[in-house]
Amino acid sequence: MSDEMNVTPKADKVKTGITKTKALADSLANAVADTYRLVFKTHAYHWNVEGPMFFSIHHLTEEQYNDMFAAADVVAERIRALGHLAPMSLSAIMDMSVIKDLKETPSAQEMVEDLAKDHTTVARRFHELITLAEENGDPVTADLATARSAFHEQAAWMLRATSK
Repeated sequence: MSDEMNVTPKADKVKTGITKTKALADSLANAVADTYRLVFKTHAYHWNVEGPMFFSIHHLTEEQYNDMFAAADVVAERIRALGHLAPMSLSAIMDMSVIKDLKETPSAQEMVEDLAKDHTTVARRFHELITLAEENGDPVTADLATARSAFHEQAAWMLRATSK
């Protein structure tokens, strides 16, 4: 192996005036985990939804998982900008996320209701991150978390409106 490739990632000390970067990075890692879990669940529902509302739900979930997949990269890169490592294993993602799978195969109605509930939960976790970021002098993370929370709140609203 060449010396150029023999580099193992590690945390760095970043001196931008932000306090408690570890707590912020941990909260951001939870956000990455929640996002990836919700991307997968949304994608699985997208693949498997059936019934009269198929096209509408299929299209809505595609828009949502595409947005979340791109957002996961932005959130993970914020962790790195704070000098910490982003999650590196699927088991870590599973352990950190509050998103859970349903035990049985859901109907289209149950899929939409489940996703609405999950988006609401993730939005609340982003609200907690906003508070933490503001308390520790990190407006960049607060802005990022605000934008992501807005996405999840809108996604939950659209899904709730669809489920009526």
